[in-house]
Amino acid sequence: MTNKNRKTKKEKSDDPWWDAVLENWDHIVNWYLMFADKKPVMLYDIQEQQIYAYPYLEFKLEMNQKSQDSLTEQYEDAVMNDHIVVFVRDNEQRRLVSYTINPEVKG
Repeated sequence: MTNKNRKTKKEKSDDPWWDAVLENWDHIVNWYLMFADKKPVMLYDIQEQQIYAYPYLEFKLEMNQKSQDSLTEQYEDAVMNDHIVVFVRDNEQRRLVSYTINPEVKG
């Protein structure tokens, strides 16, 4: 798991996973808002082109210990700051990348 912490929508990069988040921004935020009271972890699957909202503990339990520790820190910080944790899964590249994003930032 790679953590690309604290992104804003306005940042430009050569990061293809961040580009996937930007391309699906409205859908990710809309899905998040449907479950916002539960503070879900969001996942965008590049190959499936699907967005998922997972309960934090359920998502965390699917990870190895090192990734769990990283997610705990990232998630607690995100919740405290009213941000969203968004993961991008790219099965072809065998990557799972996470971002902490402020949902209020407009592009």
